[in-house]
Amino acid sequence: MRLLVTGANGQVGWELRRSLTTIGDVLAMDRKTCDLSRPCDLPRIIREAKPDVIVNAAAYTAVDKAEDEEGLATLVNGTAVGVMAEETRRLGSLLIHYSTDYVFDGVKDSPYTEDDPPNPINAYGRSKLAGERAMGQSASDYLILRTSWVFSARGRNFLQTILRLARERDELSVVADQIGTPTWARHIADATALIIQRANRERVEAIFTSGTLNVTSRGATSWCGFAEAILDEAMIRKGLLRNRPKVRPIASSDYIRPAARPKNSRLAGERLRKRFGIAIEQWQWALAFCMQDEVLAI
Repeated sequence: MRLLVTGANGQVGWELRRSLTTIGDVLAMDRKTCDLSRPCDLPRIIREAKPDVIVNAAAYTAVDKAEDEEGLATLVNGTAVGVMAEETRRLGSLLIHYSTDYVFDGVKDSPYTEDDPPNPINAYGRSKLAGERAMGQSASDYLILRTSWVFSARGRNFLQTILRLARERDELSVVADQIGTPTWARHIADATALIIQRANRERVEAIFTSGTLNVTSRGATSWCGFAEAILDEAMIRKGLLRNRPKVRPIASSDYIRPAARPKNSRLAGERLRKRFGIAIEQWQWALAFCMQDEVLAI
């Protein structure tokens, strides 16, 4: 099996290069070799690669900047995804694409299911929803994997930000009224490898159906709770922190940013468990393994 991975230097893309080598030959492309802001180049790239599976881990992810660059965000997260879907249909391949909890408005009291109607409240969410709809309008075989609060020891993410600020400050103010599920990029990549194997089996048996799956860890917390957990782990790992700063919980209204964030970002995982038998570990376990396995090497 030949797998084309875009966004190879991102958090999930980096992990995919490791996880997918166990199931096939991986052609990993970064922005230099596959730039989604140039959708016109994608047909040539995909036709030359001739993949059995495309895993699109590339995206415009600057949530606040997207408020001023919604056109570019939609080009990358929407238009380019539609082109991929069309090329996937032409090749008879499978397209795996990552989406986000930000397609929802966050007003629901319980975790969002795949069938809940999207209603994004920021430009980034609208751009990601445009990609989902482009795939839904195609006749390709595809799976949209929605995830949330992705962290890893690489790149720019909440884990890295908290560790950096903890070395600089005695007190951190962190939003406490937004709830979601931190999800390790490695677990997303490992789950993706399993999903591809089982989806391909469905395709061989002619029982495959395209659709959306939520792929997150189990459990939930606030950004403040996530920060507390990061600091707790850091204090028991020699060399990460000398002193633990105090964490002060604040409301979203006290931390004004250009893009609004949903208050509830929890995603239900029943469909993933029922269809493919996959249940990702609790986020606290994932955080501990990530920091033990990777952060110590930074």
